[in-house]
Amino acid sequence: MVQGDLVGITRRAIKADTLGSIAVEGVFDVPKDPVAAVAFTAGQKVYVDGSNEPQTTATGNKLLGKAVLAAAAGDESVRVRLSQ
Repeated sequence: MVQGDLVGITRRAIKADTLGSIAVEGVFDVPKDPVAAVAFTAGQKVYVDGSNEPQTTATGNKLLGKAVLAAAAGDESVRVRLSQ
């Protein structure tokens, strides 16, 4: 979930234009598209793009946090410690 410069994780789906809560600290398994072939190393910064997909580049993306564990290109998620 991205709101301006605030990036967080929802614990359940929130409908558009509806109030809800997001976590802005903690460690979460963030789903990623295994077809996109994006890999992460432990300690690497994780960004999210406009589709909330984890990315390795900062350009045009928002910082989500740092990878806690390595995630191979074909993995379905990356474990991330959120950054503020």
